Amino acid sequence: MEFNEFNLHPHVAAGVTAAGYISATPIQAEAIPLVMQGRDVMGLAQTGTGKTAAFVLPILHRLMQGERRHVRALVIAPTRELAEQINEAIGVLGKRTGLRSATVYGGVSFNPQVSNLRRGAEIVVACPGRLLDHISQGTINLSRLEVLVLDEADHMFDMGFLPDIRRILKHLSPRRQTLLFSATMPEDIRNLASDILNEPVTVRVGATSAAETVSHALYPVPQHLKTSLLLELLRRTDTKSVLIFTRTKHRAKRLGEQLAKTGYRAASLQGNLSQARRQEAMNGFRNGTFQILVATDIAARGIDVTRVSHVVNYDIPGTADAYIHRIGRTGRAACNGDAYTLVAGDDTDMVQAIERVLGGPVERRTLDGFDYGVAAPRRDSEFSRPAHQPAPYRKTAGAAKNAGSKSYSFRPKNSTAKKAAAKHW
Repeated sequence: MEFNEFNLHPHVAAGVTAAGYISATPIQAEAIPLVMQGRDVMGLAQTGTGKTAAFVLPILHRLMQGERRHVRALVIAPTRELAEQINEAIGVLGKRTGLRSATVYGGVSFNPQVSNLRRGAEIVVACPGRLLDHISQGTINLSRLEVLVLDEADHMFDMGFLPDIRRILKHLSPRRQTLLFSATMPEDIRNLASDILNEPVTVRVGATSAAETVSHALYPVPQHLKTSLLLELLRRTDTKSVLIFTRTKHRAKRLGEQLAKTGYRAASLQGNLSQARRQEAMNGFRNGTFQILVATDIAARGIDVTRVSHVVNYDIPGTADAYIHRIGRTGRAACNGDAYTLVAGDDTDMVQAIERVLGGPVERRTLDGFDYGVAAPRRDSEFSRPAHQPAPYRKTAGAAKNAGSKSYSFRPKNSTAKKAAAKHW
């Protein structure tokens, strides 16, 4: 189905043409007509299927009629990165409409957001916590809201946002159109949908399945050799843009630093960064300044980069659904992509869960010439204490007594040292 068949407002259609859109994806072909009819819609679609345009375009079409300079559409997203991605799509597709949009999320100054809202934004893209702050401060007026969109609803549940969502709903008129999009449908999301949607139409497109444009491979490796194997994989693989996922913020930061020292154009994206630093990393990855981005799952649903050639799971994700979301960052826009997962001995159960979702076994690969038999160090040298960090310890009396046996116990000297030790370990 082509976009000119939707009969969008001419100014919206002009934005579609300028963006280079020609044929609609399945979620767009099914959802856009329903949303334009004013129906409540529950969309189940994996990441990378084009669902952002599936709700942005009919919202822009609707808002071309009626009053301006007050909030008429609200999109709630779980992360700042996704909020910015949606806002960018609104800016591109709505360039000819004259409609204004604003983002509302934490980690940045409150006052500039107030100024943007006062200038009369018709569309607001918000994260739940900061939106509640604006509601409590009276700096946003949602009394005339016409359309509510909950994007990545299952991710909001994973992040503990459902209580905030229910608090926000109390401030909205029940006479509104509501759209809910989610990749999976756990029981809590199903209950929320039944509470807030009015006679919804369900649109299901490839939910909880991987894109057919992505190939998968597992690389079994001992935990202490993961970084060495990763470097060898990168050296031997023809890559364009690589997204690497780790389990922790600390590991993302250290791995990004190691890759940069090795000579790669690499950056990390994790929750300890300021919003400005996070945006710098995202923009650099999009425009090619950085070839490699190392990220925690905070980025799994907020990166829309069509040219990601490889996704590497340095750490296997905690759920099969998280695996689908991660690898959905590659193989986008009809391009092919590769997903590599480094698996250690204790990852067996999760590998089996992923294979059940994928519908079959995933190929196990080894690298010729790579020495898998290197002994593990006494502790993980890949992510050990930085050399400049002092070791705030002293031997206990018991340790001094047994010094000859090399059996030591250590205790921080003071409370500051104890906090430093707890933070590191």
